Amino acid sequence: MASMKKSLEELKNTTQTAAKGMADTTVQAAQEAVQQVAESSKETTKTATEEASKQTQTAINSVASKAQDGIKGLGQRLVQK
Repeated sequence: MASMKKSLEELKNTTQTAAKGMADTTVQAAQEAVQQVAESSKETTKTATEEASKQTQTAINSVASKAQDGIKGLGQRLVQK
């Protein structure tokens, strides 16, 4: 009887150790997944910011070019008068 009790106790300890190991592994995997999502999100945000910056610069250049053309046209009309 004592030997059976000891075997059951060992089985219990082994099961608890395995369950703890599985839980630790699951937590670690979840932390790694969260870290990967965070890194991916940072990269996506960086890419979106860079694209928005490029588009803004293109729009500024376009408006500046049109303004410059308008000023040149106005200058030419004033010179002709």
